[in-house]
Amino acid sequence: MKVPANNLLRHYQEHQQEYETKALEILRSGSYILGNEVETFERDFANYIGTNYCVGLGNCLDALWLSFRVLGIGAGDEVIVQANTYIASVMGITINDATPVFVEPDQYHSIDADKIEAKITAKTKAILVVHLYGQSCEMDKIVAIAKKHQLYLVEDCAQSHGATYQGQVTGSFGDIGCFSFYPSKNLGAFGDGGAVTTNSAELDKAFRMYRFYGSEKRYYNQVVGTNSRLDELQAGLLNVKLNYLDQLNADRNRVCQQYLKKIDNPVIQLPKVRAESTPVWHQFVITTPDRDELKDYLEAQGIGSIIHYPIPPHLSEAYAYLNLKKGSLAITEKLADEVLSLPLFYGMTEAEIDFVVAAINAFVPKVMER
Repeated sequence: MKVPANNLLRHYQEHQQEYETKALEILRSGSYILGNEVETFERDFANYIGTNYCVGLGNCLDALWLSFRVLGIGAGDEVIVQANTYIASVMGITINDATPVFVEPDQYHSIDADKIEAKITAKTKAILVVHLYGQSCEMDKIVAIAKKHQLYLVEDCAQSHGATYQGQVTGSFGDIGCFSFYPSKNLGAFGDGGAVTTNSAELDKAFRMYRFYGSEKRYYNQVVGTNSRLDELQAGLLNVKLNYLDQLNADRNRVCQQYLKKIDNPVIQLPKVRAESTPVWHQFVITTPDRDELKDYLEAQGIGSIIHYPIPPHLSEAYAYLNLKKGSLAITEKLADEVLSLPLFYGMTEAEIDFVVAAINAFVPKVMER
């Protein structure tokens, strides 16, 4: 048996006729940019998240950097962000010439809310939380900190479509929620796509202007904007998938509950779930000091796995100018050496789950064999 790290075909095949009918409908409509499908998705996704507005964009990186642009954050400003995130979160800050200030993660791989205030300075303008792997950050504490210090709060929800904290959906806590619809996401399109959510009419208007070359009216450009528009085809296919998002999330939970129940190996630490949080399990991430050996072992067994992420942003070549040396963020660096994402996708069979579990439970690091 072979079990890939991900399989995007199973959901598509289950609803193939519906997706293909929608795609053909859009192709035949003659309307391909900012039409009815985008308007429908923006309305329905805002309703799903629980915000007043949603603006469809080209991808999540655009959502991130445009968020700090419309908030007026730039050179000389600082934005607090967790250190163990995907580098795109940090790029959203630095594209605007602002400075990222890193905070170590807690035991749930989220930003440690208890370490945020120590990082706030006179230059701090915002906090960027990342709901990594599909689990919410500790939002009650973080919202309170942002209000206390009058900071903007931006949520990176690229991996948390439908995740909740104390019953509230991620993407509705802050000033702006940033979403990715990359195909592998819980709510994945069939190409690139992104969006922002907000309760602010002013921010909604600004995003719509910036995404269309900085103009509200064609050829009348008010600012130097960009071209970042969720297209009609992707919006239409997302309109179909949004109807199944809760089902998709529930099925991922089914798989992960089996992992949590059945994986039993002393060299492997299973992910923890925060109280009052309902994760959507974008990834099932284990940690082990024998990560690289385990990955090779699983590959030899026909089991795919992914490292999210092997190089922390502060140690990447792109951010060498920050002068943050190895050892400066020890928890983040340790996780980068130990995290491994197990196979997780819609429609995993019990046989596939048990095959992965059996392989992991049988794993013995070479250092223990001596």
